[in-house]
Amino acid sequence: MSDMNSKVPFSGSAAVETYLANGYDSVVGMSSRFAAAICARLLRLQTEEGVTGPIAEIGAFEGRFFIALAHALEPGEMALGIDIFSWPNPEVKDRFEANCLRHGIAPARRVTMKGDSGSMSPSDLTGHAGGEALRFIHIDGEHSRAALAKDLALATACLKDGGLIVLDDMLHPGYPTLMVAVQAYLDANPEIVPLCVIDRETIVGATKFVLCQKSWFERYQARMLDIFADFIWPLGADFEPHWCLVLSQDTRLADII
Repeated sequence: MSDMNSKVPFSGSAAVETYLANGYDSVVGMSSRFAAAICARLLRLQTEEGVTGPIAEIGAFEGRFFIALAHALEPGEMALGIDIFSWPNPEVKDRFEANCLRHGIAPARRVTMKGDSGSMSPSDLTGHAGGEALRFIHIDGEHSRAALAKDLALATACLKDGGLIVLDDMLHPGYPTLMVAVQAYLDANPEIVPLCVIDRETIVGATKFVLCQKSWFERYQARMLDIFADFIWPLGADFEPHWCLVLSQDTRLADII
């Protein structure tokens, strides 16, 4: 691995580490391995804090990020993979299933949901998780303001106490209006705040925002300051007026002198 990749933080799971080292790059996708390691460790943090249960990914594609998340779960916890599974061709669903099998995520550990998340009700989603609220939802679906607003509403309605919502492709130059939907959502849902920003690895492996309930922010942040100490950009992110951590592989400050 390169010097940059060698700084990927320990995910908290041997299974995740093995997949990130030996399988992640073989699965077609556009997600950052740095972000996958961070999110896997956040799942472990949830477990340590007593937040357990199913997770979901909206926009599972061929399973690159989904598999990493699923490996971070505890025995008996389910991962829901949601996608329209029609792009770039209908065979993408078969590739998703095959990738999961090849990299150790058996059918008993996951649910494949073919459909449009924008038309799903909360009961549609949680129904596939045995009626249980979700502890972690990764949103990487249709990249429009309207679609993101719907996915955020769905995720919020399905989120359990202590749950996390992770938004992909934030601040991406190809999707500059997504931030408009995020700001509108945060203004309308003051009980939800940004927990951290996961900096981009490349223009393809773009920035993610991690959101949590305001009542959990201090509790999670206190742990994260220790867990991710080597990856904290000192100035943080100013969401006016909320402040949160920025996790990055490059924690330098600008040289202004």
